[in-house]
Amino acid sequence: MKILVLNGSPRKNGNVSNLLKKESDRLLKKNPGAEIIWENVSDLNFSFCHGCMACRSKGSCLLPEDDAHKIENEIKECDMLMVGTPVYWANMNGKLKSLFDRLVGVLMGESKHGIPLPLHKGKKAVIVTSCTTPFPFNYFCGQSSGAVRAVREVLKSSGFKVIRKINLSNTKKR
Repeated sequence: MKILVLNGSPRKNGNVSNLLKKESDRLLKKNPGAEIIWENVSDLNFSFCHGCMACRSKGSCLLPEDDAHKIENEIKECDMLMVGTPVYWANMNGKLKSLFDRLVGVLMGESKHGIPLPLHKGKKAVIVTSCTTPFPFNYFCGQSSGAVRAVREVLKSSGFKVIRKINLSNTKKR
C-alpha cells in the first residue's frame, strides 16, 4: 500500500504537519509494510495552470516538466491520499490549490460530451486541517468547514472516498 501525503502547510513542524505525522503513524500501525510518500507542497517548484484544459484529454499537464508532473505520477501510483492544509480564509492554502489546479488531468478525465470523469475510484483519502478560530465558531463561521469542503470537492470529483477528517481548532496559542 502506498500512501501519498500532501502537506499543504508551509510550516514543516506546525500543527498540520504534526497531525499528518500522527495520522501517518496510525495508518502504518494498521497497515504494516505500507509506504508513506511525503511531499511538502511549499517545497515544490511548479508553474501555475494556464487553463488550457488539454490535460483532460491527454491525462497529463502539457506545461514544461516540473514538480507538478512528479506529483501526477505519485497520485497515479498511490492507494491513499492524505491532504493537510491550514485554513486560509475558509479555504485551503493557496499553493495547495494551485497544485490541484495543475493536477486536473491526472485527477479527472472527460467524457466525449465534456462531462468530468473521476479517475481514482476506490482510493481512500484523509483530510487534515488546522484553524486559529476557536471551536465551534470555526464551523459556525465556515472557516474549517470551508477548507474541508474545498479539499473534499477536489477529492470527491477525482473519485477518492474521504474516510477521515481531522480538524484542530483554536491554534492561535499553539
